[in-house]
Amino acid sequence: MRTHLFPLTLPALFLSTLLLSGCFKPPAPLAGTFPQVSVAEARGGGLSGQRVRWGGVIVGTTPEKEETCFEVLARPLSSEARPRLTDESEGRFIACAPGFYDPAVYSKGRELTVVGTLQQPEMRKIGEHEYEYPKIAAEKVYLWPKREQYSVYYYPGWPDWYSYPGWGPWPYGYYSPLWGPWPWGG
Repeated sequence: MRTHLFPLTLPALFLSTLLLSGCFKPPAPLAGTFPQVSVAEARGGGLSGQRVRWGGVIVGTTPEKEETCFEVLARPLSSEARPRLTDESEGRFIACAPGFYDPAVYSKGRELTVVGTLQQPEMRKIGEHEYEYPKIAAEKVYLWPKREQYSVYYYPGWPDWYSYPGWGPWPYGYYSPLWGPWPWGG
C-alpha cells in the first residue's frame, strides 16, 4: 500500500507559511516602536517633534545643497515596515535627509520607508493645486529592493479556475503524472 504525502504536506506548508508571515520584522535601520500618527493627522500641524516611521512610493527626488528631499505618496506599511501594494493612500509627504541621494537610484516609483521627526508642514503645488505636505527630518532612509514580477498564464478557451496547477490540461492538470490519479493514486 502506497502512502501519498502530498495531501498532508500542503496544509502543513500553508500553516507554517501563515505562522511565519506574522513573524516578519523590519530591517535593523527601521526597527523600533512608533506612535500611530497618520499623514492626514500631521497635515494640520501641531505634531512637530513627533518621531514617525512612514513609507510609500517615491514621486520625486530633489537633491539640494546639503540635503536630499523625497516627495512620497504615502502607503500603509506591512509588519516588516515595507509599503504595501495597494492603491490606498493618505496623501503625500516630504522627507528630507542630510547628504546626497542619487535621483537615478531613488527614482520615481521605488518603494521607500523613512524614520524621522515631524517638522512644520510645507505648502507646495501639485500642478496648479496648493497642497500641504507633512515634512519629516529623516534620520534613516531605506530604499526597498524592486519586487519581482510574476506572470500568470491562462490557457485560451479554458475557464480561469481551470488554469491553476492541478486543474488545467496536462502536464499541469489533474491528469498529469505530477497531480493525477496514476501511477501513485488519487
